[in-house]
Amino acid sequence: MAYRPSRQFKKTLYGSGAVLVLAALNAPAAVSFATEKYHAYKIAQPEYQRRYGSWAVVDVPEQYRVNAIHAALLHTGKVLLIAGSGNDQKNFDAGTFETILWDPVKNTFKKIPTPEDFFCSGHTQLPDGRLLVAGGTARYEVLDGEVTRAGGGMRVKNESPDRAVTLKKGTVFRSPSGVEYVSKFDVTVPKAKREFEISYFKSGQMKPWKTKVTASEARVFVEARKEGPQALTTEAAQYEIVGLKGKDADNVYGLAQKLTTEKQDFQGIKAAYEFDPKAERYVPVAPMKDARWYPTLVTLDDGKVLAVSGLNDVGDVVPGDNEIYDPKTKKWTKGPFRYFPTYPALFLTKGGKLLYTGSNAGYGPADKGREPGLWDLEKNSFTRLSGLTDPDQLETSASLMLPPVQDQKVMVLGGGGVGESPASTARTSIIDLSEDSPVFSDGPRLPQGTRYLSSVLMPDDSVFTTGGSADYRGRGGSDILKAQFYDPKTNAFDEAAAPTVGRNYHSEALLLPDGRVATFGSDPLFDDADNTKLGTFEQRIEVFTPPSLHRGGDNRPVLGEGPQELDQNGRATFKTRDATRIATARLMRPSAVTHTTDVEQRSVELALTKGTDGTTVTVEVPKDRTLVPPGWYMLFVTDQDGIPSEAKWIQVA
Repeated sequence: MAYRPSRQFKKTLYGSGAVLVLAALNAPAAVSFATEKYHAYKIAQPEYQRRYGSWAVVDVPEQYRVNAIHAALLHTGKVLLIAGSGNDQKNFDAGTFETILWDPVKNTFKKIPTPEDFFCSGHTQLPDGRLLVAGGTARYEVLDGEVTRAGGGMRVKNESPDRAVTLKKGTVFRSPSGVEYVSKFDVTVPKAKREFEISYFKSGQMKPWKTKVTASEARVFVEARKEGPQALTTEAAQYEIVGLKGKDADNVYGLAQKLTTEKQDFQGIKAAYEFDPKAERYVPVAPMKDARWYPTLVTLDDGKVLAVSGLNDVGDVVPGDNEIYDPKTKKWTKGPFRYFPTYPALFLTKGGKLLYTGSNAGYGPADKGREPGLWDLEKNSFTRLSGLTDPDQLETSASLMLPPVQDQKVMVLGGGGVGESPASTARTSIIDLSEDSPVFSDGPRLPQGTRYLSSVLMPDDSVFTTGGSADYRGRGGSDILKAQFYDPKTNAFDEAAAPTVGRNYHSEALLLPDGRVATFGSDPLFDDADNTKLGTFEQRIEVFTPPSLHRGGDNRPVLGEGPQELDQNGRATFKTRDATRIATARLMRPSAVTHTTDVEQRSVELALTKGTDGTTVTVEVPKDRTLVPPGWYMLFVTDQDGIPSEAKWIQVA
């Protein structure tokens, strides 16, 4: 549609000094000014907004502006924005950890005391509506050329089956040549394992018992006391622990293979907390067995949570030791062993298997754990899936289960090369898991190669995608100020209004209960196209109002009084004056998103029955918990024109 500026707007342009004269003389600044003015006018028109939607920047008071690394929607309707130290070494050194709770209805903000550095943790929704947050940062990375003291992982052995030993931060490990290294964290080494071996003589008589003791082991990061080449080593050695006496001195010792001045990666923590949306505070629970930085947490069909991958307490990718959290006991147990790079995208599928799309956030070798596949947790078997275009560009890609979840179709969008690669892809790929032998096939291409793309499921079964950058962390001014809707029915993209705030690394987007989409964060390396000005973290919040809400205006379908829990048949009935116009009903699981990874969101199609008197609607939720994991969901109904209601919160047990 062509848009004609009003007479008053034309006067403004013609009356702005010599704007058009300068434009005629090819003055770029004047042309840019006039173009921007006209663009602002065009996107504010009702016709434009009904077709493309609109954006608005939220007014955030200065004291509540935060480096939003993580974003999660709570069943109170509020959004938890977790920064931790916010990718800021100074904050980390000062112990300044932040969380902000935003109420998008009232536009109010609240600071939440944050007990640990949850920067780059994992999180997921629990059945009772609490948010499990696990892992985070124990130590910031030190880049090549900046490491001044040799350091690395020390394996601490304990050969005593009688007692565990705790070594405090600052414990000294001495090499055979007398070089000393200092531990950077507390470490507890469990008791050794004692086993009794029973054997028999040929006569059948039992031989005397033999006792076998297997030393226990824990890891800790150590750093040389002094600078200099004498502390460098690439040979295995046993290290004395200074200060231990008696049997402890004999039974407890260190082993290290490699202590160097090479780049030292981030290190994770073991801490785990539940955030209580009602009390609005973090509640500590049992820590994980392994420290994790960049882990993925995914809720299973029984409400338990699987924690996967992450960098451990010496900066290595956890080699495959996964663990499961039980919300009832608040404790962790050993999970099935499998290696993944950090922040792997894992989705619960029909039947209980997990789909790994190959999407990840980066740490780990380029040739290990990056192939998509279906993971059977019970058998711990992994079936690789083929057909994916640009399989070497899955890092920083987006993945999601297409709506509705019953269709069992999963989409991968964009991504880039491993590490700081400038490569990015416009590829989208879709796999239909309901097929006997599913393979990926190409979907429509994005407007351009895109890393860090945010993708959000909408109540009308479309997918809203926005932001990202063409290069690693927005280098070269490569933020992409575009947005679009993907329609699974037509398998095509449609243009949406363009955002005004660039979003790349450390950015998030999620669906709000009123049907809008909120976007947060962005952590560019540089703030200019020439890569000369160091980047600053984007603290603005921008909210997208989709075209359907502009079309609906004040005439959206409304769900009235109804329950927050399902009856024994999995049904819930709501009063409404709009029963005749309501066409579909969807349960939308609230997001918990970070680093382009949101394995929580899913859209569930509900059976819909209208009351005979036209004043009620009844929805029925599938009983299969592999389709509908337990927890709180947003219930949206949508009319024949795709206009959604505001959400009602309902709990699925």
